[in-house]
Amino acid sequence: MKTLRLLMLCAGLSVMAAAPALAQAPKDDPDMDPNKAQPDFGLATLATNLRLPKHKMVFRMSHRFGRPLGQGDFGDLVSDFFGFDSGALIGLELRYGLIRGGQVGISRTSDRTIQFFGQYELTSQQSFPVGISALATAEGTDNFSDSYSPGIAAVISREIGDRGALYIQPAWINNSNPQPTELVDNNNTMVVGLGTRLRIRKSTYLVLEASPRVGGYAPNVTLISFGIEQQAGGHMFQLNFSNGVGTTLANVARGGSSYDDWYIGFNLSRKFY
Repeated sequence: MKTLRLLMLCAGLSVMAAAPALAQAPKDDPDMDPNKAQPDFGLATLATNLRLPKHKMVFRMSHRFGRPLGQGDFGDLVSDFFGFDSGALIGLELRYGLIRGGQVGISRTSDRTIQFFGQYELTSQQSFPVGISALATAEGTDNFSDSYSPGIAAVISREIGDRGALYIQPAWINNSNPQPTELVDNNNTMVVGLGTRLRIRKSTYLVLEASPRVGGYAPNVTLISFGIEQQAGGHMFQLNFSNGVGTTLANVARGGSSYDDWYIGFNLSRKFY
């Protein structure tokens, strides 16, 4: 009988010890769940509405090789390894989930441009026909010491089940004209980015985007990008083609170089969660 009482006492103590641990167990965070419709935080240059879990990080890298694919003949292209032998505009980005629904980040391109940005979800498709986020950016050349170009945008998305999503990104960019202010008439640009990502296989996607300018400073031609990408766990690799090499919001406002010049590039992202 004493042995039975001792076993019951030990069991009770074990339950009491486990209770605080169960009470402190972290709640399930839906932001940690995979999103097949929006698997990454960007298309080629435009933003998406994928939420970043609180206190988690993502690293993204972009390459845009500087050799136009139409330069010379096919033999010249092969000898340059389809453009991969040329110099590239390289971008490195780190973003952080500051609060639920809100993320901040910093990116730097190899032409010494630094961009700070913040994005906050205003409404999701779970409670509204579309998802909407507010995006604010501030970039500066020469390591953020010259020619500042702040911008604001709305990221509007509509998921198509788990097959992909459609995007509209109206944006206003200040100081999009790199010329001195006293020499220009238009120093701001209005852009309406349009994009889509469609899942064609279990983890394979097609991406298409265009960013026509609807007002203000609008040199060159509309920046257009398309590509194919593959997801593998927390990695997303995208091979893309663009008629320009810019990746920041101000460079999107400045457009592509020509409809005849296309450049090969890639994006790579890694989620740390």
